[in-house]
Amino acid sequence: MQEQELRLKLRKIETLFAGAGTQGERAAAEAAIQRIKEKLNKAVKSSPPIEVKFSLGDLWSRQLFLALCRRYELVPYRYARQRHTTVMIKGPQDFIDDILWPEFQALSKELSEYLAHATEKIIREEIHKDTTEAREVVELLESS
Repeated sequence: MQEQELRLKLRKIETLFAGAGTQGERAAAEAAIQRIKEKLNKAVKSSPPIEVKFSLGDLWSRQLFLALCRRYELVPYRYARQRHTTVMIKGPQDFIDDILWPEFQALSKELSEYLAHATEKIIREEIHKDTTEAREVVELLESS
């Protein structure tokens, strides 16, 4: 998958979560973001914000989640002594459950597939063409 394909897929996912029926280029993506922000504003008015804790183990997922939160003006934070993999946000439960988290999962899936493909391609082309897993041998391990 090329970078442009990834960008297009990410825009399509954004449009899907905004509830848009038509697809355009940049203007539609911006309009989709605006619709999601409007949903967030409605959710804030109808239900009080709650604090939610997320554990995001890998750097790419965490960066994506932080950017998505900031896009929707949700301020990510963590408390002193919390792990760097922990992200806290305050927001309406409905918005977090119905829009933010599912959108993050869809975007994360596409980004992970792209990064895995790009990494394998670079390793195969620049280091060694065999990128298969190590073979499994059936031997007893020596006990210490």
